[in-house]
Amino acid sequence: MLQRPLLWFAICWVAGSSCAAMSAGMQQVMILGGLAMLLVIPVLFGQSSVILSGILLLSIVLSAASWEWNDSRNISGLDPLLTYSASEEDGALIPASASLSGKVLTPVEIDGDRARFTLRLERLDTHTSLQEKVSVQVKLVSEEEQDIAASWRRGDSLSFTGSLEKPGAARNFGGFDYRQYLYYQEIHWIVKAEGAAAFDVQLLSGWSLDWVLRGNNEIRAYLGQHIDSLFGSFHGGYMKGLIIGERGDLDPDTFAEFSRLGLTHILAISGMHVAVFAGCLLFLFSRLSMTREASLNAIILALPLYVLLTGASPSVVRAGMMGMIGFYAARKKILKDGLHILSAAALIMLWYNPYFLMNISFQLSFLVTAGLMLFVPRLMPLLSWLPKWLAGAAAVTTAAQLISFPLTIYYFNQFSLLSLPANLLLVPVISLVVLPAGMVCVLLGLLWSRGGEWLASWIKLLNGITFKIVEALNESLLFQTIWPSPTLGWIMAYYVLLFLLLQLANKLKENPGSLLQQDETMPLAGISPRYEAVEAKASGSSSWAVHPAIQSVAMVLRRRGWYRLALTLEAAAVPALLSVSAAWLVLLYCGYQGPSQQGVGMVRFLDVGQGDCMLIRTPQGKYILLDGGGTISFGQKETWKIRKDPFEVGSKVVVPLLKKEGVQALDMVILTHNDQDHAGGLQAVLENIPVKSFWFNGTFSHSPNEAALLGTALARGIPILKVRDTEVQLDRDTRIQFLNPAADGMEERLKQVKDQNHHSVVFVMDMNGARFLFTGDADEAAELAMLDREGWLQDDSNKPVKVDVLKAGHHGSKTSTSSAWLSAWMPRAAVVSAGVNNRYNHPHPDVVSRLAQFQAALYRTDQQGEIQMRIKRDGAIHVRTRLAPEDSSVW
Repeated sequence: MLQRPLLWFAICWVAGSSCAAMSAGMQQVMILGGLAMLLVIPVLFGQSSVILSGILLLSIVLSAASWEWNDSRNISGLDPLLTYSASEEDGALIPASASLSGKVLTPVEIDGDRARFTLRLERLDTHTSLQEKVSVQVKLVSEEEQDIAASWRRGDSLSFTGSLEKPGAARNFGGFDYRQYLYYQEIHWIVKAEGAAAFDVQLLSGWSLDWVLRGNNEIRAYLGQHIDSLFGSFHGGYMKGLIIGERGDLDPDTFAEFSRLGLTHILAISGMHVAVFAGCLLFLFSRLSMTREASLNAIILALPLYVLLTGASPSVVRAGMMGMIGFYAARKKILKDGLHILSAAALIMLWYNPYFLMNISFQLSFLVTAGLMLFVPRLMPLLSWLPKWLAGAAAVTTAAQLISFPLTIYYFNQFSLLSLPANLLLVPVISLVVLPAGMVCVLLGLLWSRGGEWLASWIKLLNGITFKIVEALNESLLFQTIWPSPTLGWIMAYYVLLFLLLQLANKLKENPGSLLQQDETMPLAGISPRYEAVEAKASGSSSWAVHPAIQSVAMVLRRRGWYRLALTLEAAAVPALLSVSAAWLVLLYCGYQGPSQQGVGMVRFLDVGQGDCMLIRTPQGKYILLDGGGTISFGQKETWKIRKDPFEVGSKVVVPLLKKEGVQALDMVILTHNDQDHAGGLQAVLENIPVKSFWFNGTFSHSPNEAALLGTALARGIPILKVRDTEVQLDRDTRIQFLNPAADGMEERLKQVKDQNHHSVVFVMDMNGARFLFTGDADEAAELAMLDREGWLQDDSNKPVKVDVLKAGHHGSKTSTSSAWLSAWMPRAAVVSAGVNNRYNHPHPDVVSRLAQFQAALYRTDQQGEIQMRIKRDGAIHVRTRLAPEDSSVW
């Protein structure tokens, strides 16, 4: 600790900020107290002075205070100024339209019929002198308005009429929280407006910082257009991400394939890009015969410009700051320790903006950089059997993979077993060939267009090979592993065990020749024959070098006269490697399996808007997905209105939630019927999650989406089964009884049905003694037909069978959930899956009234978000909802 005080100061600063971010009140005080007590341990073992520990304690306290102070100022000044009208969404109050004006802070992003940017709001109706950031979304009404919106620049003043809304909170457990995402950018309101032509624009005038940032944006836009002209739109989107950090035009499918292989760091401007940029400048300056000092000064001045030019993301800011500090240290021939430089960059960034700590790019950038510094030297000796050039590349790639792994599975819940070979194969080609060649190509194209185009053609050839390799590696889901999000304790244990594992492995390889390092405080003989025997056995059993941490503990024990305990500890260093290895593997296995469910089942009614999607987990860990929601589009959009990556429920909501849950495979996917709001999201599910069987109602509607869905199932070898009115025993605690559609004597034939609702799959599920009835969109006629087949309405004692939970049919439409249906089942609770402010006015007041007559508790996804029901072993059902988790109930 005494050797790297700045590093420990930065670690304590991060710890204090993290404590303040994740806790409050007495819990925060207790955690801070625990951190303070940990600082006493190095003092006891002589690894730190009292003064240094006091400084580190001050770092923890100051960082926590800095976070709290910054957080207390991150409030909206608009709340007391607004006149509200009631809205159902999130229980919030949304103001009516208002007259607004302010200055543009970011480049305007045009995506189809929508323009989006950040505005510094300066006036709201009659209220002036405001200074609050808001996110503005403009719906464009004509193709010409795309050019109008694209002409707005940073610093321009806009006056317009719009409505203000609170950003949407996460509506599912584990879902993306857009409100929190904007909160960390100090944005509390979204402004929605229609028609760019109605905006009054006043161009930026007078000197200000906006001129500099506006000019930088103009240069970035110009370079983006230049790259497009050299490489074309498809390759241009990729090269813009690689060279200037602009990923807005990158093909979404290409990005998804890179993401699955853990290659997206290539497109995040960071240390690799800064190193290539600095290396190119050093090469150029050497050709110009510049002195060493002049070259370093020029690079230090050029790095901030490069950071701005590439978008100033946290990763490139970190790399740029480290580069500037490192080159300055090299010029002055002073501080050269990489961890000190990294610590200084972290402290400066967190002092400037504590919310950087919550940024994924910041976390990965600093963690991976620190990991490379710590782990690559420990991996290199273990890879000495490889050629030196290959060992270096393998050590860097392996270290980066090992270090980034916990954060990767925490945020993205997936890890490809092919990630390491993919990175080892592609990163050197991209970083050492494509990236520098692309930079040269852009500069050459500005001076000599034909030469730039010629070089671009070769780069596109390399890119094409890269894309084909990435696509081939992504073809099978066999190598794609899905992990539930780990806890903070699991992540910390992972890093500690990994560090110990590498340390012990290196000590074994070094084989220095002596296990025990004696000191004057330990008697060498004469204690007892038994002690001498233990010492001799330990000394002769291995040439192991004891880990410094073990030495420190053993030394303290010897000084206190506990010689046998000290010697036993040192002798145990030999099996330590096997023990740590086993513990690390067990930790990985437990992380992959997720927390034990202990015989508890779960039914999650996911909020997918106006649609149905239920995820069922049996007590023995089997997963069933019932429907997948789906985004409904009304009419064919004009070409200019089509967005690059439109919102799709399956890929944006359902698949991420399945991965967050840690669903490695779905035992059953049941499609109740082929309407888009039930089937649309399943396409993304089948493409991203292994599925063991696909069940449907045995009809088809000849829709293109249906053909694509079944085609994907066939291509992936998923058994496709037609539902019949039979029983399926999922495990010893879970049984399904299908009720609809009924057997028609033509089970092997499929029939075309335009109106799918009547033929919806309906089934009863018994789990741990609790009963659920799932109805799809079955109409009243289907309900009456099922009641006519009343043999299954009695149990073995000929008593009426009731259900605990009814999923109301057709989102609460008045054409379903009839009085006769409710009278037959007598549900204790009903769940309606409907969208917020949906155009159909679901659930219908008549259905709500009927459920009230039968005294059924009503849960609604449009009001409560996801509804989660845990079924205990005794059949008790624990209910909690996402938007009101404090109102959980047990019945």
